[in-house]
Amino acid sequence: MSTAKLTIDLDALVTNWRSLDAKTNCETAAVVKANGYGLDAARVAKALAAGGARNFFVAAAEEGVVLRRALGAGPGISVFSGHMEGDTKLLQEFQLTPMLNSLDQMLRHFERLPGHPFGVQLDTGMNRLGMEPGEWAAVREIALGQGPVLLMSHLACADEPAHPMNAHQLQSFRDMTDGIEVPRSLAATGGLLLGPDYHFDLCRPGIGLYGGLPFSQAMPVVHLDLPVIQTRDLAAGETVGYGNTWTAKRPTRIATVAAGYADGLIRAMGSGGIHVFAEATPCPVVGRVSMDLITVDVTDIAEVPANLSLINEAQTVDVVANAAGSIGYEILTSLGHRYARTYKG
Repeated sequence: MSTAKLTIDLDALVTNWRSLDAKTNCETAAVVKANGYGLDAARVAKALAAGGARNFFVAAAEEGVVLRRALGAGPGISVFSGHMEGDTKLLQEFQLTPMLNSLDQMLRHFERLPGHPFGVQLDTGMNRLGMEPGEWAAVREIALGQGPVLLMSHLACADEPAHPMNAHQLQSFRDMTDGIEVPRSLAATGGLLLGPDYHFDLCRPGIGLYGGLPFSQAMPVVHLDLPVIQTRDLAAGETVGYGNTWTAKRPTRIATVAAGYADGLIRAMGSGGIHVFAEATPCPVVGRVSMDLITVDVTDIAEVPANLSLINEAQTVDVVANAAGSIGYEILTSLGHRYARTYKG
C-alpha cells in the first residue's frame, strides 16, 4: 500500500481541551473551523462534546451546518463571520449564532431574524473583523436592547506573552465592554495561557486542542507515517532529486517515501533540516520535496522499515512547520485527502 497513514488521536484532543479548561474558572469552548483544523470537524466536535465541551466556534455558516448535523440539538455553535448575505436560512434552520461584525450585519440580522440569538465581535486593534470603538459606541444601546449572548474580540499577539499589544487590546476590550451585563470572550489558546485577566466568561481555544503551540504542554494529536516505495544506493558525488540540490558526500542509501507537497508537506521543508524517524532514529530528508515523493538518507539504520514517521512526539507539526518557514496551523489545515486516516479514541 503506497498511501501514507495519518493517525488522529481523539483521546489526546479531549485531554488537551480538559487541560486548557482546567487553567480557567470560566467556560471553555472549542474552535473547530476549517474542518476541525483539517482533522474532520464532525469527528473532532463529537469527541469534544463527549468530553464536556458545550460551545463551538466555526468560521462560516456552512461549517456550522456540518457541525449541527453531527452534534444534533443542544450544543451552541457560533459563527465568526457573522450574518452574511445568504446566511439567514442556515442560521435559523440550524440554530447558529452569528458574531455580528458591522452595522450592516446588525441591521440584516435584526430585520431578517428578529429574536434570533447573536453575539457581537469588537475590533480592539487587530483591524481584521469586528466593530471599531466609534462604530460600537454609535450602535451599542441598540445592540444591547436586542439581547446579545456574547461580546468578543480577538488578540493579535497572544503567542508573544510580553508583546505590548496584548495589554493594549485588553484595555480596549474593557473600555468597550465594562459595565455591560453580557458574557465576554477575548482569549483563544494564546490568550487563555496569558492568565486570568484575559479569561472573562468564555475562552475559545483552537490550535492548542490539536497539539500546537503556544500550548507547549499539549499532547500530540496527529501522527503521520509514510510508506517506503523504494531504496537505492548512491556513490559519493551522486545527486538526488530536482535541481541536483543535494549531493552525497559518502556512499549513501536513499529511501523514497510516498508523500509530498500535494499532501500538504510544504516544499520548503526539504531545506529546513527536517527528518523522518525509523522508530527513535532520525533520518534526514534530502533533496527537494516533490509533489508525491520525499527522499530520505537512511544510511545509518541497519534495516529500512516499511514506513517512516514524519509527524510524531519527537517532531511535532510545529517542528515541521518551522522547517518550512511556516506555522503549525498551516501544516494541520493542509494535510491532504490522500492519507489513509485512522481515528483513535
